[in-house]
Amino acid sequence: FFEGARRNAQGHAKHTKGTHKRIGALSRPSTRPCHRLRAYTPSQPRPHPGRLSTLAMARLFLDQEALTQYKDRKFLGSLDDYLECLRTSTTLYVGNVSFFTTEEQIWEIFRKVGVVRTIVMGLDKNVLTPCGFCFVEFHNRGDAERAVKYLNGTKLDDREIRIDFDWGFEDGRQFGRGKSGGQVRDEYRTFFDEGRGGYGKLLKAELDNLAAGAEDKG
Repeated sequence: FFEGARRNAQGHAKHTKGTHKRIGALSRPSTRPCHRLRAYTPSQPRPHPGRLSTLAMARLFLDQEALTQYKDRKFLGSLDDYLECLRTSTTLYVGNVSFFTTEEQIWEIFRKVGVVRTIVMGLDKNVLTPCGFCFVEFHNRGDAERAVKYLNGTKLDDREIRIDFDWGFEDGRQFGRGKSGGQVRDEYRTFFDEGRGGYGKLLKAELDNLAAGAEDKG
């Protein structure tokens, strides 16, 4: 069903700069989370699935599929609240970034599609060094949509960066959530990634401990 509906929706879809403010990695950002969370009440009945046309259902399916590639587990609210924030947000999450990529490089890329309001670089919470992601906020939604459309997959420092809509930056989200201080994805990496610190930090620590134990026994 969805394959046919997807093709139908895609066939009918319509493909639809000011001053800027930059901030350093430790500056307080002006990005704002979505505060328009609306609770469901009986006075706001949701449409019954049977009343939706095939095209409408396909568009809803495609919209949710595109918007939920990146999901912040700390978001407080329902899935409907989350999706509504993503549909109106001017903030983007940028992942798979090299530890060596600078804020200036991010700026130069994203300014090509619109007026950037703020850039917040992701930091290792223990040593406050870049840990491979950032948040980019534009002045308007149209610029953010162009960034996702044209810049997602762009090669930066030999890495294809991943760009997703974000529900809005809050202080504290710039820090990695892994046990070692960085991102969780970099904890147990089993291959060497020069752009993201080599082997996984926790895996490397375990291997070092095993090597030290072997030397002691020797």
